[in-house]
Amino acid sequence: MHISIIIPVLNEELMIGRTLQNILNILNIQTTDSLPCQIIVVDGGSHDRTLEIVKSFPVQVISQTGGRAVQMNEGAKIATGEILLFLHGDTLLPADFADWVEKIMNTPGAIAGAFRLKVNASQPLLRLIEILVNVRSHYAHLPYGDQAIFLRAETFRKIGGFPLMPIMEDFVFIRQLGKIGKIAIAPVAVITSERRWQKLGICQTTLINQLMIMGYWCGVSPEKLAKWYRKQRG
Repeated sequence: MHISIIIPVLNEELMIGRTLQNILNILNIQTTDSLPCQIIVVDGGSHDRTLEIVKSFPVQVISQTGGRAVQMNEGAKIATGEILLFLHGDTLLPADFADWVEKIMNTPGAIAGAFRLKVNASQPLLRLIEILVNVRSHYAHLPYGDQAIFLRAETFRKIGGFPLMPIMEDFVFIRQLGKIGKIAIAPVAVITSERRWQKLGICQTTLINQLMIMGYWCGVSPEKLAKWYRKQRG
């Protein structure tokens, strides 16, 4: 299966080089298995060295402001792969990711997939977060964007792509997918940066995330949620 990896970025100079190099290293291993991948980086208006770093890699680069949902949708428009994989700019794919993408997408009833989550830090509380995330993903079939969601391009276009929301676009997108099929979780993990837990602390960050979900279920508009979230995150 030909895979298009779509990476939305905004001021990712500290992380994006490592993420792209990781993909290229994997592709060097996997080229013998004829599993080529298209890599598309969609910049949201970075004012640091993100674009300079990205352009030093053999990837496609486009610019699109308007938020992560818009960026991912624009990346999908130029994707040529049968499978679309949406990857955060601070997240590393497992070495055998392409094998698992193919296996899951060939599983009867599976409409989409994602990976287990591992945080690049050693704090015991983050190990607990990982366990809770992976239990939720496996049993409730509710992975989030930092778990590298993938699906067929045909399915993505059929449901209209990511909803144009300023925040929680992955949460709503996954719920839409869950209504039409199973979302399977690969038994291997992506490794994501610990930075979002470091800034405010693990407990406060987790509390903010849960309040966001509660606010959404209570009918608070995505615009208000986004404004509150950014205020809390500083």
